[in-house]
Amino acid sequence: MLHGNSVRILTGNSHPELAQTVAERLNVPLTPCTVKKFSNGEINVKISESIREEDVFIIQSGCSDVNDNLMELLILISACKGASARRITAVIPCFPYARMDKKDKSRAPITAKLVANMLAVAGCDHVITMDLHASQIQGFFDFPVDNLYSEPLMISYIKRNIKDWHNAIVVSPDAGGAKRVTAIADKLNIEFALIHRQRINKSENSPERMDILVGDVRDKIAILVDDMIDTGSTLKLAAKALAEHGASKVYAIISHGLLSETKMSMIEALPIEELVVTNTIPQTAHKAGCSKLVTIDVSPTIAESIRRTHNGESISLLFGDWAEQKDGF
Repeated sequence: MLHGNSVRILTGNSHPELAQTVAERLNVPLTPCTVKKFSNGEINVKISESIREEDVFIIQSGCSDVNDNLMELLILISACKGASARRITAVIPCFPYARMDKKDKSRAPITAKLVANMLAVAGCDHVITMDLHASQIQGFFDFPVDNLYSEPLMISYIKRNIKDWHNAIVVSPDAGGAKRVTAIADKLNIEFALIHRQRINKSENSPERMDILVGDVRDKIAILVDDMIDTGSTLKLAAKALAEHGASKVYAIISHGLLSETKMSMIEALPIEELVVTNTIPQTAHKAGCSKLVTIDVSPTIAESIRRTHNGESISLLFGDWAEQKDGF
């Protein structure tokens, strides 16, 4: 439980359902605030109750309207700072611009660093996020950042919902996710595989093929694990490659289901049993067009991180098997 009554939970328009669920788990009502646009597109924020000397948590994810979501968050932080909040924590389940974390070509911006600077200038004191695209983004901040992991939730889902998971193999669709899949495979005590994407020709517009480099998926349940799905092209190529290499079934478990340019009919036609995503992004509209889409609720992890942060407790437990323990594994 929360100590004292000085917690305030606010939300913008990005994911009010998640914020409401987190507030209910903490038994704290959402602080009423209005976030709307003027006719010229400028964002107007009004907080309806006093938050002076309160511990404020603003839940705002980087969803499809990512620029509006980010501006709403920055303005909410600034409004809370001006209203003399004691501490302001931005709870950002899906961090915006996380894919732009380094200079991968000449004159490319490091936009994730820019977002970190804007949060600091707005008056943010602490950030809680989940499954950053690259862990080094935490180093862009000069104040505390807690990067929660959905890995325990994924492991819990695999044990609970995938029959004969002991005969499964965890697969990364690219080399960048190798560390993630090996960690999950080690905890499940099963094997892992790695897919390598390689262009047939070296030109940028050439099609891709995917080759299994490490691991044998034949006659095994293949569990694809990645941190993000946006267009769905990587999932499409990986699922077909696994089917061609003899996988008996294919499941895909993804942290952030952006699905901003994905036709859900394409997901429906893929040789996969389920596409499992967390609800760091709203999935109601996506689920309406795809029977294979399943969501994992991250609100217990976020609520527990808020409770522990407010009470001054360590949240290191959330990086381990907390979700599995809560589910009885």
